[in-house]
Amino acid sequence: MVTRRTVLAGVAQPAALAAMPLAVCGPASAQAPAARQAPGFYRYKVGAIEVTAINDGFALRQLDGFIPNAPPAALKQAMADAFLPSDALPLTFTSVVLRIGGRTILVDTGFADNGPPTTGYWMANFRAAGFEPSAVDDIVISHFHPDHIGGIRRRDGSAVFPKARVHVPEAEWAFWTDEARMAGAPDGWKPTFAATNRVFGPMMADVARFAAGEEVVPSLIAVAAYGHTPGHTAFMLRSDSAKQMLMGDTANHPALFVRNPEWAAVFDMDAGQARDTRKAMLDIASAEGLQVSFYHAPFPAVGHILKEADAFRFVPLQWSPIA
Repeated sequence: MVTRRTVLAGVAQPAALAAMPLAVCGPASAQAPAARQAPGFYRYKVGAIEVTAINDGFALRQLDGFIPNAPPAALKQAMADAFLPSDALPLTFTSVVLRIGGRTILVDTGFADNGPPTTGYWMANFRAAGFEPSAVDDIVISHFHPDHIGGIRRRDGSAVFPKARVHVPEAEWAFWTDEARMAGAPDGWKPTFAATNRVFGPMMADVARFAAGEEVVPSLIAVAAYGHTPGHTAFMLRSDSAKQMLMGDTANHPALFVRNPEWAAVFDMDAGQARDTRKAMLDIASAEGLQVSFYHAPFPAVGHILKEADAFRFVPLQWSPIA
């Protein structure tokens, strides 16, 4: 019979440890230089549509002050339950590339060279997946936070995707391009106003704007998901009977905000509206069995939502070697 004692006894055998390579079990592994992972892209299908998740790295977000309405003990327990660090949350950044009817479409872009030092992997991963920036036809934006729009334009001001048409939510555009609002903005909003001006300033007349409910590009419907920002938008991707909800930042890391939908991150601009949006969309996703993707979920950031009492659980998509 297998018991805790027999398992512990088995792993403590000196002979077994001595036979293991030093690089695996000894001090040398702690001193080894950090190595890059394999390219961070993952392909899957939604009906006839090919979806490719593209990772742009990660950033550590200190937990202190991150979720103002989360009881400290509950937040600590949620991190422990997810086997995450006790003091900081590793936030990943994953956008998607859609291949629809011969068109190449990005939904959000990552940072390009405008982000923290642990980001900036997007273009290498994009090219590793077989894409080139010159072939991108459309860029669809969920909202204007720098990690979602920064990849449109490099730090030197040059455009990354020379022929792409950019589509943005009209409510988001109205808010972040308002000069009077920008002049009186609190400090926490200033980086987004600055990113908006830097990215869109040289192309103001060419940016297409869409409303909630519109088909932005074929098979991709805009869904109002306000609260995180004034015009934050999710997207329903449809191909015949197959559907996926691209939820953007409706929920940040699923281990925290799917499990605890009442919690609101410090960068949810209207915390109450963001909570209402999150709960409503998680309810819909669970009731309809929708496949969903989140921008900040662990890579490849796609799965399903399971309803559990008054909370939800994110169930990652089964990995497959075949798209």
